[in-house]
Amino acid sequence: MAQEQQEGVKGEEQDDLAPKTIDTLEIDLNNELTEEHEEETPDVDYSQLSKEQLVNLLENELATIREEGSGAAQLKKAESVARGVRTVLDQIKLKDREAALKTFVEETGGEDGFEYKYDAETQKIDSLSREIRGLKNAFYQSQEKEKEKNFNVKTALLGRLRALVDEEGTRETDASGLKSSWEEFKKIQEEWKGAGNVASPHNGTLWATYNALIDRYFSNRNIYFELKELDRRRNAELKAELCEKVEELGKSLESRPMTREILNEANHIFEEYKHLGPAPKEDQEKLWQRFKEALDVLYDAQRGQFAEQKKSMQENYEQKLKIYEAIVPFTTYNSGSIKEWNAKTKDIMAFQDQWVALKGIMPREEGKELSKKFWAALKTFFNNKGEFFRQLESKREQNLELKNQLCEEAEAVLAAGEDNPSTTQKVIELQKKWKGIGQVPEKFKDTIYDRFKKACDSYFDQKRAKNREVEEEFEQNLKLKTDLIERIEAAAKDKDESSLNLLSAFKSEWSSIGFVPKKDMQAIQKRYIAAINTYVSAIGQLSTKEKEQAVLESEVELVRDGESSRNLYRKENDIRRKITQLENDIALWQNNIEFFAKSKTSDRLKAEFERKINNALSQLDELKHQLTIIQEAI
Repeated sequence: MAQEQQEGVKGEEQDDLAPKTIDTLEIDLNNELTEEHEEETPDVDYSQLSKEQLVNLLENELATIREEGSGAAQLKKAESVARGVRTVLDQIKLKDREAALKTFVEETGGEDGFEYKYDAETQKIDSLSREIRGLKNAFYQSQEKEKEKNFNVKTALLGRLRALVDEEGTRETDASGLKSSWEEFKKIQEEWKGAGNVASPHNGTLWATYNALIDRYFSNRNIYFELKELDRRRNAELKAELCEKVEELGKSLESRPMTREILNEANHIFEEYKHLGPAPKEDQEKLWQRFKEALDVLYDAQRGQFAEQKKSMQENYEQKLKIYEAIVPFTTYNSGSIKEWNAKTKDIMAFQDQWVALKGIMPREEGKELSKKFWAALKTFFNNKGEFFRQLESKREQNLELKNQLCEEAEAVLAAGEDNPSTTQKVIELQKKWKGIGQVPEKFKDTIYDRFKKACDSYFDQKRAKNREVEEEFEQNLKLKTDLIERIEAAAKDKDESSLNLLSAFKSEWSSIGFVPKKDMQAIQKRYIAAINTYVSAIGQLSTKEKEQAVLESEVELVRDGESSRNLYRKENDIRRKITQLENDIALWQNNIEFFAKSKTSDRLKAEFERKINNALSQLDELKHQLTIIQEAI
């Protein structure tokens, strides 16, 4: 009996290499199944797309990966499209900025003071690209975390298995002890089977260690060698059943087409096959070859579908050719009506939507040429439309001439030195006419406004200087405003009584008080803002952002009530500088993220940079909101 047990142990030691070899083959095939059959992303010439088309393209990709559950293949394709679009966008941004700088230099004679803000479509493309990249990164990060979790689980299971093997080899047990040991061993096997995949650098080592410990366990239990043989026979039966399932999938292709769901089911069966223990040595290789041949039938069927794809590519080409032929007449369209141009634009955009909606690929060379012609035709139409709207710019020149005439009339009234109701009414009428005239060229916007405002302000300043009663009223207003500021400062010291309602009452009372002497205007305004700021800080239920908003609104209300807007101009410039700095920082951080390698350290660095970017984006939105409030006031 002892001799038979020793021969059984020796036989098991000779079988040690078999499961390792098969598992290694299974791991290699699994990698092939997940990598070899990924769909190829067709080459697309994004440089022919307009910004709006690039936005539509990225939105479609984003919708696709959301609808299909953000699988690896879909995410990879979407990220590839986003990367291609980003390259084209960088060229567009550079071209737009250089054009704006050139125009600025031609108008001003130098680059000092040049600022450029990208349009909404460019920012939208940036945002969509980041969102796609964020979804892809989140997907792979979650996979990595899951693999790391599985690695820890399997490492712990190996520790339990190793302790069980060591205990089994160093102590003598009775039948009950052997039974409990066997139950623990089967429990570890089930938990191992339930654990998911781990990162490939650890996968081979874990499987090798796992199989080695299993063999050691059975070797230590040589008295129950027959039990091991029975288990191997059972594994052979289970593997044969799995072979039959994959073979049935292959037979089912006679009545249904090959789909991704079929491949997913086959891969799921393959995972079950991997987690089964070894079969008898004489059956192990035969079973594996049978299973592999069954899988090959499925993938041969998938490759056969490529021929069908060629037919589909030709059909897509013919459909897109009809769309191209339909938009050719648009290249010679002309009209003098904005409404007609917009209607025609709606029509051609419908054709563009049809083009984009055809998701299938076309033959490479023919498709590339057709796409080039299609986007060129679109570009011609929009160039013609742009020329029409450029002619409308001449209307702004006429508005500039009208506003120059109003400036001359206001300056003539000022030069006459008259101060009576009729001249005052004339200046007011000039101001009303000014508001009724449309926009002027951007480069003259500030200078023409400053000229007109200076003439009107000078007239009313002279009017104030000649009216002593008005000056006395101004002095009284100064006293009233000073008293109000002192009450606000006193109220700020009592934080329990501070509230938004009382703040509104203070602001309403300030607005009800008239003008103050010009020499005191800036000082009293500065003191009022400081008092409001102190009072707002004393309101405990407001956040820091709400407090800043309340102070800013107070300054805007001052300007609307006729106070000096000099402080708001300074604040506007400060906000613009902060916005520019934040945009530069965000672009730099986003660029740095692209250069990080795939590792645990780089993941932490990426997370830190992404946190910085999110904080900066939040600050950027708040600054832009403040800038909008200021611009509406001034």
